[in-house]
Amino acid sequence: MTLKELIATIAKGLVDHPDQVSVREIESDNNALIELRVAREDIGKVIGRDGRTAQAMRTVLTAASSKLGRRSHLDILD
Repeated sequence: MTLKELIATIAKGLVDHPDQVSVREIESDNNALIELRVAREDIGKVIGRDGRTAQAMRTVLTAASSKLGRRSHLDILD
């Protein structure tokens, strides 16, 4: 499973409109930037209270990417 697929799977499980989840991966050298877009009404579900859900997604992403010997960053776009 790629990092992009990992974030898409997690996000689709959290939102009410999984068909509107869009994930884009921008790669450079040893880094990856993952951009996540969801429906406007689902943004709160992805971010969570005090950003806890977003931080948990970033933690999982960091663990998965370090296993691949890479660095990654997750941006949640609206």
